Amino acid sequence: MISNRMDINNVLLEMRSLRAQAQAFKPDEIVDTKSLNESRGLKPVADDGPGFSQLLDQAVNKVNDLQKTSGQMSTAFEQGQSGVDITDVMIASQKASVSFQAMLQVRNKLVESYQSVMNMPV
Repeated sequence: MISNRMDINNVLLEMRSLRAQAQAFKPDEIVDTKSLNESRGLKPVADDGPGFSQLLDQAVNKVNDLQKTSGQMSTAFEQGQSGVDITDVMIASQKASVSFQAMLQVRNKLVESYQSVMNMPV
């Protein structure tokens, strides 16, 4: 039970950090790093990290896993299985709910961005 609470606190801390970063972002500070690096004679470095689609896929799978875990714990509690505490069930339910709401917000922002790009004059 304590590990679940610490996990929630870590998620909340990360969300607050991301919100602070987003609020501190100023569009005027955008720099074309590719042309800046080329003007300095620097060669681009291949990025071997996961791509956007992979990160999005991982996030969707994580939300799905949280939803499944929440459902399984809820079913186990309803059936009266031993070792399943109502607080653990509620925490799992809230984790699943928060992650799903966050995923919906990401989806909404992606759709909004796509519509903005599609409505740009050529």
